Amino acid sequence: MRTISPSDLMPFLALARHRSFRRAADEMGCTPSALSHALKSLEERLDLRLFNRTTRSVALTEAGERLLARLAPAFQDIDAALDDLNSLRGAPVGRLRFNAARVSAKIALLPIVTKFLERYPEITVEIVVENDLVDMVSEGFDAGIRFGEVIAQDMIAIPIGPRQRSAIVAAPALFERYPKPTVPEHLKGLPCLGLRFASGRLYAWEFERGGVELSVEVSGPLIVGDQDMMVDAALLGTGIAYAFEEQVEAHIREGRLVRVLEDWCPYYGGFYLYYPSRRQMPAALRAFVDFVRTSHPTE
Repeated sequence: MRTISPSDLMPFLALARHRSFRRAADEMGCTPSALSHALKSLEERLDLRLFNRTTRSVALTEAGERLLARLAPAFQDIDAALDDLNSLRGAPVGRLRFNAARVSAKIALLPIVTKFLERYPEITVEIVVENDLVDMVSEGFDAGIRFGEVIAQDMIAIPIGPRQRSAIVAAPALFERYPKPTVPEHLKGLPCLGLRFASGRLYAWEFERGGVELSVEVSGPLIVGDQDMMVDAALLGTGIAYAFEEQVEAHIREGRLVRVLEDWCPYYGGFYLYYPSRRQMPAALRAFVDFVRTSHPTE
């Protein structure tokens, strides 16, 4: 086997992270065809196929999986060693990649990122909006934003952003045709908008008052996979929506939406920034974690 240098492995690692020639090529700063040629050359020199490619997907072969398992920790150590030099600079530099669901990116992450970048202009932040939970390490993310209950036990998590509160809303015209619910159980007879997770599970609306917790399986004319779309459908009069208060407060204030069951919607702990435990945290991520802890109150 001809000698293979670490630089020859970078296209493999990029494609293993993204599973997309276009996105991997963007990261490498080359064209997809150039990336494909580099990978083909690597496979020929190894005399092994590393990826199974179709017109719709890219997947690691068994050989590719084994190579990635050995290379990923080694290259992370290299990145950490280079990043450690940031401590000798006046301010950290580098790139941060965050993974977040659309609503958490909009409500919790983006407002603090914009302030963070004002303080650290030499850091570049990429926010990838993805409602599915992903393997952050293998996908090349530094951190993610989710609710605390869905974060894996082996992750470090800290609160980010203010407390959250849900809001049950509908267009005023809808409540001209249907009675306003006064208890959550009344929703079962009303046209409610469904939210389906990427796993296929329909979300059961959650309520709490005076220590009493309720979960209501609603039904109605429309099911969506995104809470912003649910709010849009409510504005069009299609049904009743379950949203975050921050998503709809302007619509309520301006009379486009009417709120009900407010006394069944208490405040609760909001979103969490989570990241894997590492021997050496990248300087840019350390700066962001410190910024979240000291500059952005959670109350």
